[in-house]
Amino acid sequence: MTEQIDEATRTPRRRVTLDLAPMRSSRQFRNLLIGDAVSVIGTQVTAVAIPLQVYAQTRSAAAVGLVGLAGLVPLIVFGLYGGAVADAVDRRRLVLVTTSAQAVLSAVLLAQALAGLHWTWLLYLVVAIQAGLFALDSPARQAFVPRLVAKQMLPSANALRQVEFNVGMTGGPLLAGVIVAAFGFGAAYGLDAVSFAASLWAVASLPAMAPEGGGRKAGLASVIEGLRFLRTRQVLLLTFVVDIIAMVFGMPRTLFAPLSDHVFGGGEAAAGALYAAIPAGALVGALLGGWFGRIHKQGVAVTVAILAWGLCIIGFGATSDLWVALALLAGAGAADMVSAVFRTAIMQTAAPDEMRGRLGGVFIVVVAGGPRLGDGRSGAFAAWFGIQEAVVIGGILVIALTLLVVAIVPKFLAYDSRHPHT
Repeated sequence: MTEQIDEATRTPRRRVTLDLAPMRSSRQFRNLLIGDAVSVIGTQVTAVAIPLQVYAQTRSAAAVGLVGLAGLVPLIVFGLYGGAVADAVDRRRLVLVTTSAQAVLSAVLLAQALAGLHWTWLLYLVVAIQAGLFALDSPARQAFVPRLVAKQMLPSANALRQVEFNVGMTGGPLLAGVIVAAFGFGAAYGLDAVSFAASLWAVASLPAMAPEGGGRKAGLASVIEGLRFLRTRQVLLLTFVVDIIAMVFGMPRTLFAPLSDHVFGGGEAAAGALYAAIPAGALVGALLGGWFGRIHKQGVAVTVAILAWGLCIIGFGATSDLWVALALLAGAGAADMVSAVFRTAIMQTAAPDEMRGRLGGVFIVVVAGGPRLGDGRSGAFAAWFGIQEAVVIGGILVIALTLLVVAIVPKFLAYDSRHPHT
């Protein structure tokens, strides 16, 4: 009877809270989560500090928008090629090299801040190189997870990675606002440089990660092979399309600094809170994601999540109350997290190991490139229509275009992970 009572009391928690089984099943996966969580905090401090520094130097929303665009071309080129590299070499060794190089770039940012330079072009250049390294690094990291946990644990493992990522995405912007205001940009960049040690430790603890079957020589032919594979998988292809729509038209982050000045009146502290709100909502949603493993209609889940994102973005653009804005951004973050978990699960199920690097490269181009295009779109719309109007129009376009593409490809809504067809 006691066991039955205990089971009954545990069941609601299991239905709601995060599933920790992947961490218990794999020490290497657990180390990767911990190390990357520390590193992401530092990376996000820099990701917020750079646009704040650009805005401090230029007082221009358009100049801040260029921060995202500065990394777009390297992200696309090295994302696609980086996926081919990840399918050709030991992925663990590749990540150790790229992580070390990223730490060096943070040291460069620290040096320019301490020297008191006002070279905005240097900030753009560093962002471009960072984007290239990130694009080389991420497809290899994407391919780690299916090698470390069982297939049935992938949704739960992805939810845990969302927790790790969004802990950094939440803590990083909050720290950035406080550190920049209290100690200046140099302290923010210095924290980032030191934090890379945690990621290096985690990756060094992994076994060798050569692609199964010996890999495929990196080059244009390998990239084209990956794109051809993707073209034949409609459901998989649409996971990328709907995310591009959500990020290009719905991501408002480039407007956070001018919104905090002209609408919310909170300065750098308010800007830091706005940057933190989306990942904070994603973090809460992931912590309550024990139900992910029971969702089989994953295309429906992605669609509903993106529509919810669009509605929250419309509300954010329409309000002038900071606390309401933060709540709506948090809701948008939770919706985006749900979309990311199931889009990643669809990709990991559809891709054989020898193809995961290249599809991971496309994934990174979309996931990271979409928001950068969104930065440019937001800046342009703000100049044409006004700051808040730019946000509202973007949210409306997210909803309209998402409904259009899922109507064109009905297989997406019919996708069932128990009987996958991609």
